[in-house]
Amino acid sequence: MTQDTLLRILSLCVVLASVETLHGIARTVWLVPRLGKARALKLSIVSGSLLAFVVCYGLVPGIGLATLNAHLMLGLGLAGFMAAFDLALGKLVLRRSWAKALADFNPTSGNWLIFGLALLALYPAAIAWLKGSTG
Repeated sequence: MTQDTLLRILSLCVVLASVETLHGIARTVWLVPRLGKARALKLSIVSGSLLAFVVCYGLVPGIGLATLNAHLMLGLGLAGFMAAFDLALGKLVLRRSWAKALADFNPTSGNWLIFGLALLALYPAAIAWLKGSTG
């Protein structure tokens, strides 16, 4: 993997983290007061997943990966990065306990983040397939 490819992947991670952070702020400011926390979390998994798809649709082809496996590995890396980013944001910025930070990944507590991460893991391969760029 070239330095250029790594830089493009890192850039994708930063853009995704930025978009999802702004999305989370918007959810907290606008949706939670109107819909309540539980409904806002469920709705935001749809809108957040759509935002992530749009970002990936725009940036994944420029990375230059050629195989389905490479795209799947990218997706797993993105999902891992976003999971780590969510935990770090929760612990370091929001000063949440580990139990509360990890609860974001537990669908039985009303948080569907794990499903969004699963979709994110598949997006690069799906986009490569849609654009016909896998070997």
